[in-house]
Amino acid sequence: MTEYIFSILPSLLGGTLVTLEIFVITIMCSLPLGLVLAFCRISRYKVLSKSVGIYIWLLRGTPLLLQLFFVYYGLPYFGITLDRMPAACIAFVLNYAAYFAEIFRGGIQSIDKGQYEGAKVLGFTYLQTMFRIILPQSARRVLAPVSNEAITLVKDTALVYAIGVGELLRATKIAVSRDAVTTPFLAAAAFYLVMTFALTKLFELLEERFGAYE
Repeated sequence: MTEYIFSILPSLLGGTLVTLEIFVITIMCSLPLGLVLAFCRISRYKVLSKSVGIYIWLLRGTPLLLQLFFVYYGLPYFGITLDRMPAACIAFVLNYAAYFAEIFRGGIQSIDKGQYEGAKVLGFTYLQTMFRIILPQSARRVLAPVSNEAITLVKDTALVYAIGVGELLRATKIAVSRDAVTTPFLAAAAFYLVMTFALTKLFELLEERFGAYE
């Protein structure tokens, strides 16, 4: 058993690196995009707010797998052809940005209106109010839901197997099909558990860090 696990370890590690690559790209792009979308969602400009609301409704209301298929298989009908990895990253970023936008919107709107009024009295601009007063306070409140989404993202990366990206699950299924054993599934589960455990601990540290704002 041990020897077999060591024999498939290189392919599983290679798949894990692809999984982590998708995760990092998605987080780094979807978090700032989600924040921008949240600002648009609470904008006093109705056209902008409604447009972003429709975007969020569409992305949250349809399966991520369907969106992945549309980006990879559907966009070529419109003259846009993407390789597997860019297509996967784009689909994931657009999807998770919609979820993060709603999380950020809820966090921003949970701050008492008196904070805005106090900032206005002090002569703060809207951006100064947001980045110096509102966002630091809302950061602690959104960490838990952001943590949940990040952990879900690690597991959702397995969906890219459907368009042939060689992530952890694909490497696992290849080993299972080739060797007619289920051991690789147990090894893959261990990899996912390690990644989600690391994320859980990271967000616990962040919650302690931002606890001063609560």
